[in-house]
Amino acid sequence: MSAKIRKIVTFLEEVHSEMGRPVSPPTRRAAAVAVIENPFAGRYEEDLADLIAMGEELGGLLAERAVAALGIEGPAAQSYGKAALVGENGELEHAAALLHPKMGAPMRKVLGKGAALVPSSKRRGGLGAELDIPLGHKDAAYVRSHFDGMQVSINDAPRANEIVVAVAVTDSGRPLPRVGGLVVADIKGEDGLR
Repeated sequence: MSAKIRKIVTFLEEVHSEMGRPVSPPTRRAAAVAVIENPFAGRYEEDLADLIAMGEELGGLLAERAVAALGIEGPAAQSYGKAALVGENGELEHAAALLHPKMGAPMRKVLGKGAALVPSSKRRGGLGAELDIPLGHKDAAYVRSHFDGMQVSINDAPRANEIVVAVAVTDSGRPLPRVGGLVVADIKGEDGLR
């Protein structure tokens, strides 16, 4: 692993009730989050290849951790997303280098497909800053019941020279969805849209 990892934190959320109505089975989402050293903190670097390589390594590792937290096999996952939070001595392009060029392929390998784009977000913040991880169905972007997000924070990260990198996975959509659109049973999973 080329990334210098200070810690990995895993979050698991289960929703059993919404607005006094039972959610059965509960909707579940998990996030695996790594706190890594930012090798380019405090300086401009034209070549971000090191961060791109780290993103590729972290994509598989974090997807495996998130799936394990749900207690399911990777192909049973329904939604996914990724996000990064750079400390004050980093720049947003550092987050982009981790998330975009190569992180998605190892995530998809763990999840057994993933025809849709992996939703992502990036931001800058300090210790305990909240990170919103957007979620969408892994095989069909038009499945509205799976437009969602998961918020995570780590009380001691990111430090000024760190980056918090997260992958989130679900075994379902939102609790009690009812805004229409393509339903899971009608997914073709060919073009990433439907």
